[in-house]
Amino acid sequence: MRLSELDRADRLRLLKFVCAFAWADLEVHPEERAFAMRLVRRLGLDEAEERQVAGWLEVPPPPESVDPTDIPPDHRKVFLAAIDGVIAADGEVQPEERESLRVLEQLLR
Repeated sequence: MRLSELDRADRLRLLKFVCAFAWADLEVHPEERAFAMRLVRRLGLDEAEERQVAGWLEVPPPPESVDPTDIPPDHRKVFLAAIDGVIAADGEVQPEERESLRVLEQLLR
């Protein structure tokens, strides 16, 4: 599965997870914001969806809206790779970020 194979709903779901993980250390760094917005462009999201993602970078998405069980099994590697990318984007992976990713990986097994 590649990013280009995700449907619209899954593209937005992916960005919601990316934004939630950008908030794992309680702040969104400029590099994380830039990573997320590059992903928006790469996925071809429309203006309304881009505004929604920008909003998640200002205020994190509600925790109940990023349920790992909503990630289709065949999309999990793509989601994990994108999340790993955003937490590494600022050049520093904080312990909270690494732990959140580890928990997600376990939930997706």
